[in-house]
Amino acid sequence: MVPLSKLPNFDPRTVPVAAIDSQLPPVPLPRLQAGALRERFRSPPPWQPEVRVEPRFTDRTPADASVLVPIVLREQPTVLLTERTTHLSTHSGQIAFPGGKRDPTDADAVHTALREAHEEIGLDGSFVEVIGRMDPYTTGTGFIVTPVIGLVHAGAPLALNPHEVADAFEVPLAFLMNPAHHRRHVFDGAGVRREWFSMPYTDGAAGERFIWGVTAAILRNFYRFLAA
Repeated sequence: MVPLSKLPNFDPRTVPVAAIDSQLPPVPLPRLQAGALRERFRSPPPWQPEVRVEPRFTDRTPADASVLVPIVLREQPTVLLTERTTHLSTHSGQIAFPGGKRDPTDADAVHTALREAHEEIGLDGSFVEVIGRMDPYTTGTGFIVTPVIGLVHAGAPLALNPHEVADAFEVPLAFLMNPAHHRRHVFDGAGVRREWFSMPYTDGAAGERFIWGVTAAILRNFYRFLAA
Protein backbone atom coordinates (compact mmCIF):
# COMPACT_ATOMS: atom_id res chain seq x y z
CA MET A 1 0.00 0.00 0.00
CA VAL A 2 1.30 3.49 -0.85
CA PRO A 3 0.36 6.91 0.52
CA LEU A 4 -2.27 8.78 -1.45
CA SER A 5 0.22 11.55 -2.13
CA LYS A 6 2.53 9.04 -3.89
CA LEU A 7 -0.10 7.63 -6.24
CA PRO A 8 0.52 8.63 -9.88
CA ASN A 9 -1.31 11.85 -10.79
CA PHE A 10 -3.21 11.87 -7.47
CA ASP A 11 -4.61 15.29 -6.55
CA PRO A 12 -6.81 15.42 -3.43
CA ARG A 13 -8.56 18.54 -4.77
CA THR A 14 -10.11 16.49 -7.57
CA VAL A 15 -11.63 13.80 -5.31
CA PRO A 16 -15.38 14.46 -5.03
CA VAL A 17 -16.86 15.69 -1.77
CA ALA A 18 -18.94 12.91 -0.21
CA ALA A 19 -20.52 15.08 2.50
CA ILE A 20 -20.25 18.39 4.35
CA ASP A 21 -21.03 18.46 8.06
CA SER A 22 -23.09 21.65 8.01
CA GLN A 23 -25.62 20.02 10.34
CA LEU A 24 -23.14 20.27 13.22
CA PRO A 25 -22.95 23.53 15.22
CA PRO A 26 -19.88 25.74 15.10
CA VAL A 27 -17.92 26.28 18.29
CA PRO A 28 -19.29 29.50 19.87
CA LEU A 29 -16.94 32.45 19.41
CA PRO A 30 -16.45 33.12 23.16
CA ARG A 31 -15.12 29.57 23.51
CA LEU A 32 -12.32 30.41 21.05
CA GLN A 33 -10.81 33.19 23.15
CA ALA A 34 -7.61 32.65 25.12
CA GLY A 35 -9.18 32.50 28.58
CA ALA A 36 -11.79 29.97 27.50
CA LEU A 37 -9.17 27.82 25.75
CA ARG A 38 -7.01 27.77 28.87
CA GLU A 39 -9.99 26.79 31.01
CA ARG A 40 -11.03 24.04 28.58
CA PHE A 41 -7.64 22.36 28.98
CA ARG A 42 -7.58 22.90 32.73
CA SER A 43 -10.98 21.19 33.08
CA PRO A 44 -11.55 19.15 29.92
CA PRO A 45 -15.02 17.73 29.26
CA PRO A 46 -15.68 14.07 28.48
CA TRP A 47 -14.92 13.64 24.79
CA GLN A 48 -13.48 11.24 22.23
CA PRO A 49 -11.32 12.00 19.18
CA GLU A 50 -13.23 11.30 15.99
CA VAL A 51 -10.25 10.13 13.97
CA ARG A 52 -7.23 8.38 15.47
CA VAL A 53 -5.48 6.13 12.95
CA GLU A 54 -4.84 6.16 9.20
CA PRO A 55 -4.44 2.99 7.13
CA ARG A 56 -0.78 1.97 7.29
CA PHE A 57 1.36 2.63 4.20
CA THR A 58 4.60 1.18 5.60
CA ASP A 59 5.88 -1.65 7.77
CA ARG A 60 8.53 0.41 9.53
CA THR A 61 8.58 0.69 13.30
CA PRO A 62 6.25 3.46 14.57
CA ALA A 63 8.01 6.63 15.71
CA ASP A 64 6.89 9.35 18.11
CA ALA A 65 6.37 12.84 16.71
CA SER A 66 4.74 16.10 17.75
CA VAL A 67 3.18 19.10 16.08
CA LEU A 68 2.51 22.54 17.48
CA VAL A 69 -1.03 23.81 16.93
CA PRO A 70 -0.19 27.54 17.13
CA ILE A 71 -3.20 29.72 17.98
CA VAL A 72 -2.26 33.35 17.38
CA LEU A 73 -3.83 35.70 19.92
CA ARG A 74 -5.43 38.27 17.68
CA GLU A 75 -8.79 39.97 18.35
CA GLN A 76 -10.25 36.96 16.57
CA PRO A 77 -7.73 34.13 17.10
CA THR A 78 -6.10 32.45 14.11
CA VAL A 79 -4.20 29.22 13.51
CA LEU A 80 -0.70 29.50 12.06
CA LEU A 81 -0.07 26.90 9.36
CA THR A 82 2.76 26.16 6.96
CA GLU A 83 3.05 25.05 3.36
CA ARG A 84 5.78 22.44 3.05
CA THR A 85 8.30 22.68 0.24
CA THR A 86 7.74 20.39 -2.73
CA HIS A 87 11.05 18.50 -2.54
CA LEU A 88 10.49 16.94 0.91
CA SER A 89 10.19 13.15 1.03
CA THR A 90 6.97 13.13 3.10
CA HIS A 91 3.88 15.34 2.76
CA SER A 92 5.65 17.60 0.26
CA GLY A 93 3.70 20.70 -0.75
CA GLN A 94 1.00 20.03 1.82
CA ILE A 95 -0.46 22.32 4.47
CA ALA A 96 0.87 21.34 7.88
CA PHE A 97 1.46 22.34 11.46
CA PRO A 98 5.07 22.97 12.49
CA GLY A 99 6.41 19.71 13.87
CA GLY A 100 8.27 16.50 13.29
CA LYS A 101 9.88 13.39 14.68
CA ARG A 102 10.97 13.27 18.30
CA ASP A 103 14.74 13.45 18.81
CA PRO A 104 16.41 11.29 21.48
CA THR A 105 17.41 14.48 23.31
CA ASP A 106 13.83 15.83 23.48
CA ALA A 107 12.43 15.79 27.00
CA ASP A 108 8.82 15.21 25.92
CA ALA A 109 6.22 15.92 23.24
CA VAL A 110 6.11 19.62 24.12
CA HIS A 111 9.88 19.90 23.71
CA THR A 112 9.65 18.27 20.28
CA ALA A 113 6.86 20.56 19.10
CA LEU A 114 8.59 23.74 20.24
CA ARG A 115 11.98 22.68 18.88
CA GLU A 116 10.51 21.81 15.48
CA ALA A 117 8.54 25.09 15.35
CA HIS A 118 11.75 27.00 16.02
CA GLU A 119 13.67 25.03 13.39
CA GLU A 120 10.96 25.28 10.71
CA ILE A 121 9.55 28.79 11.11
CA GLY A 122 11.85 30.49 13.63
CA LEU A 123 9.13 30.72 16.29
CA ASP A 124 10.86 31.22 19.63
CA GLY A 125 9.35 29.30 22.54
CA SER A 126 9.29 32.46 24.64
CA PHE A 127 6.39 33.66 22.47
CA VAL A 128 4.38 30.44 23.03
CA GLU A 129 2.20 29.54 26.01
CA VAL A 130 1.57 25.80 25.93
CA ILE A 131 -1.90 25.12 27.33
CA GLY A 132 -2.31 21.42 26.68
CA ARG A 133 -2.01 18.37 24.48
CA MET A 134 -4.47 16.21 22.59
CA ASP A 135 -4.63 12.46 22.09
CA PRO A 136 -2.06 11.13 19.59
CA TYR A 137 -2.95 10.63 15.94
CA THR A 138 -1.24 7.77 14.08
CA THR A 139 -0.38 8.49 10.46
CA GLY A 140 -0.21 6.00 7.63
CA THR A 141 3.55 6.58 7.46
CA GLY A 142 3.97 5.25 11.00
CA PHE A 143 4.25 8.42 13.05
CA ILE A 144 2.41 8.68 16.36
CA VAL A 145 1.75 12.42 16.41
CA THR A 146 0.93 14.30 19.62
CA PRO A 147 -0.72 17.69 18.94
CA VAL A 148 0.53 20.35 21.38
CA ILE A 149 -1.74 23.38 21.69
CA GLY A 150 0.04 26.71 22.12
CA LEU A 151 -1.12 30.31 22.37
CA VAL A 152 1.21 32.52 20.33
CA HIS A 153 1.72 36.23 20.94
CA ALA A 154 0.53 38.29 17.98
CA GLY A 155 3.52 39.79 16.23
CA ALA A 156 5.92 37.00 17.20
CA PRO A 157 8.76 37.14 14.65
CA LEU A 158 9.13 34.28 12.19
CA ALA A 159 12.05 33.15 10.05
CA LEU A 160 11.09 30.38 7.63
CA ASN A 161 13.53 27.57 6.92
CA PRO A 162 13.50 27.55 3.09
CA HIS A 163 14.52 23.89 2.96
CA GLU A 164 11.32 22.79 4.74
CA VAL A 165 8.77 25.61 4.53
CA ALA A 166 7.61 27.41 1.41
CA ASP A 167 5.16 29.70 3.19
CA ALA A 168 3.42 30.40 6.52
CA PHE A 169 -0.06 31.86 6.84
CA GLU A 170 -2.95 32.23 9.28
CA VAL A 171 -6.52 30.92 9.10
CA PRO A 172 -9.26 32.21 11.45
CA LEU A 173 -9.86 29.68 14.21
CA ALA A 174 -13.61 30.31 13.86
CA PHE A 175 -13.45 29.15 10.22
CA LEU A 176 -11.72 25.92 11.18
CA MET A 177 -14.06 25.28 14.11
CA ASN A 178 -17.16 25.51 11.91
CA PRO A 179 -18.11 22.07 10.51
CA ALA A 180 -19.84 23.75 7.58
CA HIS A 181 -16.26 24.01 6.25
CA HIS A 182 -15.42 20.36 6.98
CA ARG A 183 -15.69 18.26 3.83
CA ARG A 184 -15.58 14.46 3.76
CA HIS A 185 -13.87 12.69 0.88
CA VAL A 186 -13.86 9.02 -0.11
CA PHE A 187 -11.34 7.52 -2.51
CA ASP A 188 -11.22 3.95 -3.86
CA GLY A 189 -7.88 3.19 -5.41
CA ALA A 190 -4.77 1.04 -5.19
CA GLY A 191 -6.89 -1.71 -3.67
CA VAL A 192 -8.14 0.18 -0.64
CA ARG A 193 -10.91 2.56 0.35
CA ARG A 194 -9.70 5.72 2.10
CA GLU A 195 -11.57 8.57 3.74
CA TRP A 196 -10.39 11.96 4.95
CA PHE A 197 -11.45 15.51 5.77
CA SER A 198 -10.56 18.70 3.94
CA MET A 199 -11.06 22.32 4.94
CA PRO A 200 -10.26 24.50 1.90
CA TYR A 201 -9.62 28.12 2.83
CA THR A 202 -9.44 31.06 0.42
CA ASP A 203 -6.50 33.21 1.45
CA GLY A 204 -6.86 36.46 -0.48
CA ALA A 205 -4.33 36.85 -3.27
CA ALA A 206 -2.71 33.51 -2.33
CA GLY A 207 -5.83 31.67 -3.47
CA GLU A 208 -7.02 28.38 -2.04
CA ARG A 209 -5.15 26.73 0.81
CA PHE A 210 -6.18 23.09 0.65
CA ILE A 211 -6.03 21.79 4.22
CA TRP A 212 -6.47 18.01 4.29
CA GLY A 213 -5.02 14.77 5.60
CA VAL A 214 -3.30 14.75 9.00
CA THR A 215 -3.71 18.49 9.51
CA ALA A 216 -7.45 18.39 8.85
CA ALA A 217 -7.86 15.30 11.06
CA ILE A 218 -6.16 17.03 14.00
CA LEU A 219 -8.31 20.12 13.48
CA ARG A 220 -11.42 17.93 13.36
CA ASN A 221 -10.46 16.36 16.69
CA PHE A 222 -9.82 19.84 18.10
CA TYR A 223 -13.33 20.78 17.02
CA ARG A 224 -14.73 17.77 18.87
CA PHE A 225 -12.75 18.74 21.97
CA LEU A 226 -13.98 22.35 21.95
CA ALA A 227 -17.57 21.46 21.00
CA ALA A 228 -18.01 18.78 23.66
